[in-house]
Amino acid sequence: MPRWVILVLSLACGVGVSTIYFPQATSSLVAADLGVSAGSAALVVTAAQFGYAAGIFLLVPLGDRLPHRPLIVTLFTLTAAGLLTASVAPSLPLLVAASAVTGVTTVVPQIIIPMAAGLVPAERRGTVTGTLLSGLIGGILLARTFSGTLGEAFGWRAPYVVAAVIVLALAAILARVIPDTTPSTRQSYPSLIAAPLRLLRAEQALRRSCLYQATVFAGFSAAWTTLTLLVTGPTYGMGAQAVGVLGLVGAASMFSTPLAGRLADVRGPDTVSLLAMLGTIASAAVLVPASAGGTTGLLALATGMLLLDVAVQSGQVANQARIFALRPEARARINTAYMTCAFLGGSTGSWLGVRAYDRFGWQGVTSLVATLAAVALGRHVHHLRQARHAKSPSHFS
Repeated sequence: MPRWVILVLSLACGVGVSTIYFPQATSSLVAADLGVSAGSAALVVTAAQFGYAAGIFLLVPLGDRLPHRPLIVTLFTLTAAGLLTASVAPSLPLLVAASAVTGVTTVVPQIIIPMAAGLVPAERRGTVTGTLLSGLIGGILLARTFSGTLGEAFGWRAPYVVAAVIVLALAAILARVIPDTTPSTRQSYPSLIAAPLRLLRAEQALRRSCLYQATVFAGFSAAWTTLTLLVTGPTYGMGAQAVGVLGLVGAASMFSTPLAGRLADVRGPDTVSLLAMLGTIASAAVLVPASAGGTTGLLALATGMLLLDVAVQSGQVANQARIFALRPEARARINTAYMTCAFLGGSTGSWLGVRAYDRFGWQGVTSLVATLAAVALGRHVHHLRQARHAKSPSHFS
């Protein structure tokens, strides 16, 4: 593929994923407008992530069965319809329902990434995956800036309307840009849905990658979901726009994923995974002083969230480089298994983060981030020891 096509696909990844993240910056505005608690308004974020996990499981396997162009354009069109429905929701239950439906259909990035991995040489797979993930990360982080700024000025409904227009425009562009592709399987839909479970049982590297991302992404989601509660609460007393500014600071991490992809191509994904886990634990330590407020706390918050973003997204590059090398004919189904686990972890992390914040404050959230990353690190160290033992001379004697 020409580089400009990869860049357009990277933009599509960012726009697609942004639709489940921009509500993080506007939950306080939703709470005030609909007369509900901040914790209840956070359900909009959790519903979007659970919907995304469901969409990955139910729709992403179709990337191996259907031509990519009509599939992606149709899903983007449905996403725009869901966003418009959310923008006119009169109550929290209807908003949560619309958010969940939008999450289901906005799985386009998880179809694009394995598609692109199959259209480039193996030696460029990590680099291209990193480029696409840089767009995805930009969407995740800039979405908060977009919705926080727009929501502060025009209300929480405005970001939904603007996002719907952008998604529709991008659908029209993708209808002309996405290359012609031939489906890699003729399996029935029930077989496609069952395939990710079979692949999880068969591929140890896939199970390991799922565990890595589910745990660290749970910590990531816990931190970002409760960040709004911290910044707009009594500790800082700021508005939704401040959350958007912090998202802009974190967007610098989008430049790290192409580097992580190149490192994975040269040194292997396991090296990048180890660095990502250590970076996640370090970010939790940096975030601890943020509970004190003031300039020092704000600096710790910005630095720690940036480090967390870099670590988690670099780990994502390593994991996808690892799993896409397993079975070329089933990349969409492998990605389905992986991303379903990752977003179930993220959704659970959002829920646990709110519970931890309510009971223990910000310190509870940072402890949760560190604990979850330590689980992944323990499994990775065990894998590295097993790999070292398998290569040792005594193993072959």
